Amino acid sequence: LGTAICAGSANAEIRPTLNLNGAAGLIDLPSGDAMPDAKFTFSGSVIGPVARGTVTFQFSERLSASFRFQTWRDWNELFPADESKFRDRSIDIRYQILQESDYMPSLTVGLIDFTGKGLFSSEYIAATKTFGEKLKVTAGLGWGRLGSAGSIGSPFGDRPPLPEDDKGKPNVDQWFRGDVSPFAGIQYEINDRWTLKAEYATDNYDLEESRGLIDRKSPFNFGVEYQRGTFFRYGLYSLYGDKIGLAFHVILDTKNRLTGGVTGPAPMPVKARPSRSADPDAYSSEWVSQADAGSVLRDNLAKRLAVDGIVIENMTLTATTAQVRIRSGAIDAGAQAIGRTARAMSQSLPASIEVFEIVPVSQGIGVSKVTIRRSDLEDLEFAGDNATKLRERTTLSDAGPVPENAIWGEGLYPKFNWRLTPALRLTELLRGDFGATLSASYNVRPGLVFSAAVFKPIASNVERDTSPSTSLLPPVRSDRSRYIEFGDPALEKLTMAWYARPAPDFYSRLTLGYLERMHAGVSGEVLWKPVESRLGLGLEVNYSKQRDTDGGFGFDEYDYDIVTVHASAYYEFGNGFFGQIDIGKYLAGDVGATVSIDRVFVNGWTVGAFATVTDVSSEEFGDGAFDKGIRFSIPVSWALGNDNSGNVAATMRPNIGDGGARLIVDGRLYDSIRDYHSGALDPEWGRV
Repeated sequence: LGTAICAGSANAEIRPTLNLNGAAGLIDLPSGDAMPDAKFTFSGSVIGPVARGTVTFQFSERLSASFRFQTWRDWNELFPADESKFRDRSIDIRYQILQESDYMPSLTVGLIDFTGKGLFSSEYIAATKTFGEKLKVTAGLGWGRLGSAGSIGSPFGDRPPLPEDDKGKPNVDQWFRGDVSPFAGIQYEINDRWTLKAEYATDNYDLEESRGLIDRKSPFNFGVEYQRGTFFRYGLYSLYGDKIGLAFHVILDTKNRLTGGVTGPAPMPVKARPSRSADPDAYSSEWVSQADAGSVLRDNLAKRLAVDGIVIENMTLTATTAQVRIRSGAIDAGAQAIGRTARAMSQSLPASIEVFEIVPVSQGIGVSKVTIRRSDLEDLEFAGDNATKLRERTTLSDAGPVPENAIWGEGLYPKFNWRLTPALRLTELLRGDFGATLSASYNVRPGLVFSAAVFKPIASNVERDTSPSTSLLPPVRSDRSRYIEFGDPALEKLTMAWYARPAPDFYSRLTLGYLERMHAGVSGEVLWKPVESRLGLGLEVNYSKQRDTDGGFGFDEYDYDIVTVHASAYYEFGNGFFGQIDIGKYLAGDVGATVSIDRVFVNGWTVGAFATVTDVSSEEFGDGAFDKGIRFSIPVSWALGNDNSGNVAATMRPNIGDGGARLIVDGRLYDSIRDYHSGALDPEWGRV
């Protein structure tokens, strides 16, 4: 039976693999395969003097995108005049039209470097079919660079050159035009570790060959790959009869934690009350009249919750209802923090209290109210699928104001905290600055906090041009290298922030001071976001003045300041997808809109993409034509398997221009509150 099961599922065991571009493919060619949903990969490859680094994310079962950084060793020594081409960043996108079936191959259409300088622009259609238990065969058609060798014609017309002012925009006029070439390859899986590959490739490498970097003698490539465990894959290749190629891939599953789950203290059991008939005195409400009853109950509950890193802001009690406002600094799942709080309440509170109101607090303000009946908690603790059943009986609503008779704990306000942590500032893939950040905060009262951060660089692998910007726009971002180079150490932030709830379903923020490394000023924001609504609407108004490059308290020589305004709409599409559109005036005075989409996973992973188009011309913006990029955030708890709310985040852009730039402000409202609204709580409710 075991043999039959294995044979029947053999095709599914031939996993998709990655090519030298970090996308699903063979060696230098794409394939019709798609990586499993939500796979996130880091890839590094070398083809003689050509080095590539790629981040790829499988946004859905069919759609994936890649951000690639490519460089040529010794290019400057050979051709100093072409220094601007020494490094190139590009974005790819691909969509699987058909998934493989018993009789049909998988079929994928893709665009390579479709918004870059046109150096590597290609389009392709690739089909892949599995035969038996070990063999995959790929065939396809390529345009652009993938159509530069072995062409069979130009069925859709000539490929027009890319105008200088169109570089950085989607090169739509070139798509699937010009010479087209057929390509093919095979993948043979010796066992679950070793794989052989061979392909007939159609990239003529004209650019590299003209520079004497690669001498393409043959269209055939051969390789062997080794899979080490789940996460690592290595490749060694013979390329174009001239070069040896190497590849290294890190393959991460954003849906599942490295350790399989979260380790930490087990939850305390729900303490069931005796029945009223068996012990009617237990349900007496006489305790309410005792002068110190509230303080004692609050302190007992606080001790139980401290084990899980949960802090009680305040508690309000009646004979039948208890409301507790909490903030969780360790547990990375809002549903788990709520569940731990409800269990502790069942252990600590008198039997007469039937209704538990748990109000999570973020930035000092309540962001939702989770109402659980104590009898439901008791009845369902050992029931099958109890989390789902409890959610059906649980109510989410607006947090409301803090009750006037709330019991506050001692030592919460004012409160000073500081920490010294290592810091990594990525400017591009595998390149950036490593240093240390000294940060501090002083919480004066709920919603009012003073914050500061100083960054000291220690090491860097980035060579920067520190000459003043030649941008046609105010250098609100193009002087970024000067700020990084001259600020040693640098005051990154020194702010006062005030958060409030002016009305039900409304949130507000006012931040003033040195907001970020390049700008200081005042930032104000209002957000409307009902707890169970998919839609949120916001308005942000900022006044900013550009800071000096030395990282101190002064301002730049241009004496540049501006007022910016943005109206925003946020929408939860479901399945972890969050969309956002911002319309307004940007830092350089340009007017336009930013569209972004992020996929957020239960374990805290976030991966997204964004694009900004404004009234700035391509010439004014410079390389890239408009702002776009990919961003990701990796939670520390995903890797370590413990309760930790920290994360490692990066944003990658093909080019950084002054158009479409916004202020960087910590603690923007939507990101601060959404973790405790239904769109984020419901997917992770199993951890309650």
